[in-house]
Amino acid sequence: MIDAYEDPGTPDRRGGARYLWWLVTRQPWRCAAGAMFGSVWMVLLAATPYLMSRAIDDGLEPGDMGALALWSGALFAVGAFNSWLSIMRHRTMTRVRMDANFRTVKVVVGQAVRLGASLSRQMGAGEVVTIGVGDVQTVSQALTVVGPGVGAVVAYLVIAVLLVSVSPLIAAVVLLGIPVIVLLVGPLLGRLQGSETEYRERQGVLTARIGDLAGGLRVLAGLGGKTLVADAFRRDSLRLREQGYRVGAVTSWVQALGIGLPTLFLAVVTWLAARLAAQGDITVGQLVSVYGYVAVLVGPVSFWVECGYQISRGVVCARRVVGFLRLEPMPDTGTLDAPSEPSTLYDPESGVRVLPGRLTALVAEHPADATTVVDRLGRYAPSNATWGATRLDEIALSQIRARIVVADHEADLFAGSLQEMIAPSFRGAGNCANNPNAPADATPHHAAPQKALHTAAAEDIVQALPHGLNTPMTAQARNLSGGQRQRVRLARALLANPEILLTVEPTSALDAHTEAKVAARLREARQGRTTVVTTTSPLVLDHTDTVLYLKDGKVAASGTHHELLKTTPGYRALVARDTEEVLG
Repeated sequence: MIDAYEDPGTPDRRGGARYLWWLVTRQPWRCAAGAMFGSVWMVLLAATPYLMSRAIDDGLEPGDMGALALWSGALFAVGAFNSWLSIMRHRTMTRVRMDANFRTVKVVVGQAVRLGASLSRQMGAGEVVTIGVGDVQTVSQALTVVGPGVGAVVAYLVIAVLLVSVSPLIAAVVLLGIPVIVLLVGPLLGRLQGSETEYRERQGVLTARIGDLAGGLRVLAGLGGKTLVADAFRRDSLRLREQGYRVGAVTSWVQALGIGLPTLFLAVVTWLAARLAAQGDITVGQLVSVYGYVAVLVGPVSFWVECGYQISRGVVCARRVVGFLRLEPMPDTGTLDAPSEPSTLYDPESGVRVLPGRLTALVAEHPADATTVVDRLGRYAPSNATWGATRLDEIALSQIRARIVVADHEADLFAGSLQEMIAPSFRGAGNCANNPNAPADATPHHAAPQKALHTAAAEDIVQALPHGLNTPMTAQARNLSGGQRQRVRLARALLANPEILLTVEPTSALDAHTEAKVAARLREARQGRTTVVTTTSPLVLDHTDTVLYLKDGKVAASGTHHELLKTTPGYRALVARDTEEVLG
């Protein structure tokens, strides 16, 4: 089975069926063993009627107790051996499915890491969760076909040969009847794929809505919008349930026909064999063997139908996995080095020019315009932005990520202790950061987290938690308030201490008192380093060196906060919280 640290290989992304075949080829010997165990197991099931017919014809009917004991002993031995084969078949196929499951999980997680920040821009969280939780399991289940599926084909051929030796007429009926049964079920499998595809899509939408609802429940309750969102969720749930009923209806027909048609076929063949026995064309033992052969055939045919059902669902889910694997991160074609000294960031599309070593604010009529500029300057969106005299897209991406950090106010926070959430590399910093009496000569290793928490005005968060920085936190730190989460995100960005820090609304959820402290400390902590904030808060703008006012995504004015208040009415109307006081 695949090791947790083993390379899962390069998946085949040309289609769902090809991806399933790739999973088979990654463990060929195990799949071959599953096919062997499944084939021998099913063939020996067919041997049981043969041994029973010999016991009747050679021992029971002529009264030969020795022959009866011999064939009965052979019947027992075959049954015991087949029980062992059944265990080995099941164990081997379980390993096949687990390998496919873990391998798919690894390639999906690896792809998510590879996409990085571009993932959320290409696929919703609900879709990713649905792939990781539901589709992976269904894909691995489809590999059942390599064991019992192959065994069913072999058993069918062996039983056909045995039936020819008994009666060519019965063999012809069986050989023609079983394919007809499979063909009758075939169209339902195609319909199942269509229904299953739509169901999976709706499931992804609903999962995304669940995540949004869980994450914003406190805000929704405060705004009185909880009922509205709950109603929308209820409607989506009903639509998903209706689609699930459609999938269930097709599935029930597939499974019913998979069991019912072979059983009906068994009755027809048994009636035909009984007539031949009554006419003396076959012996009583042969009649018993025919019944046994056809009864055994019910298993392979059911396996065929079940495998077809699993493969249909597996192909649908594999297509979704392949669609995810086909996503590509932003192309990294840059080969040039970043500027060797602090340089100006310039976005020609908006006219934003960020001078090195200064605290610059972007104030936009529409906050999304400022965020878009930050994405271009941080190279999270295609642009003609330059860093010094070099275009950003011509610089190696690794150098940009090492020296330019974009701190989004909604950036992900992963589950773990608060210390791991802020700075997983700073082990042992908890006591120093949580101790107001820490020695003044504390090493930088311990002082850095403390300084970042102080700048973000987050010491009170640590002090209020039962275990300080070692307190376990849930995903997205939902056990903290919105303002606390925002300060944790800011502390994490500050601890990275990048050459250029681009922050999006870093204080939007803070009260005025805390916001003023953060603004003053941010200016001091980032003294001499390039920092950009997007904000409309006068408390923050009052501490900046330069303010760029964006109108319709373009720089309409620039200067200090107080200069723009006097000279730019649009800016004053946007940021002034007390217009009369400002004008006075």
